Amino acid sequence: MMNGRRLDPIEGEVFAVDKPLKWTSFDVVKRVRAKLAHRLGLKKIKVGHAGTLDPLATGILVICTGRATKRIDELQAHVKEYVATLQFGATTPSYDLETEVDAQYEWEHITREELEHVLRERFTGTIEQVPPSFSACKVDGHRAYKMARKGHEVELKPKQLVIDEIELLDFAMPRATLRIVCSKGTYIRALARDIGEAMHSGAHLVALRRTRVGDVRIEDCYTVEQLIELLQNSDMVMPQEKAEGAQAATQTGNMKQRKNIEL
Repeated sequence: MMNGRRLDPIEGEVFAVDKPLKWTSFDVVKRVRAKLAHRLGLKKIKVGHAGTLDPLATGILVICTGRATKRIDELQAHVKEYVATLQFGATTPSYDLETEVDAQYEWEHITREELEHVLRERFTGTIEQVPPSFSACKVDGHRAYKMARKGHEVELKPKQLVIDEIELLDFAMPRATLRIVCSKGTYIRALARDIGEAMHSGAHLVALRRTRVGDVRIEDCYTVEQLIELLQNSDMVMPQEKAEGAQAATQTGNMKQRKNIEL
């Protein structure tokens, strides 16, 4: 039971999950889909997510089932909040810990005051950002990350996005932790790259947590285990009930039609 009502995965449910570290977003989708299909006795059921989280990120992943998958574009458009930790003095090809360090830079010159000034003046409001080569963006019909992993040069065009808020939470160089509120399509890894360059150094992402999507906050989320338990034990509208309901509605409609003909 969820808020005193039966779950209806076919009609559509929306869940917020705290994605674990090293899980892909699709790993969560597969786990939920398998549990629902087994519980409902179906070979397949639609399950999708609204906004990918990288394997090395944790936090809110919105999961949609059944007809609620039609809401994915709407849910993806919501403003998101992240807590991100950057490490200055080194870069990686993926801009995070997925790949090894490829260059090192000086970082001792960076002060808290200068970093806060740069964040305020250059990374607040409408900005342009070139997505990472290691991303799901498409280039000539191919995923950029697949090309990058094969060693191909990937050229992506800058995209316009909005940073509503960017706050320095912790300054313990060579690391800094930021709270970022931003629009759909923002790559925090690319933001780390650009902040590093703006500080005349280099930087990459070492930790990322999505803490809000629209009005959904991290404390509203299920763990994967909690959601699976909910799907296992909650009362659900089963496929046969929906089929019987549709059949009854058809029979009622036919009866009304016959009465109209008789009249």
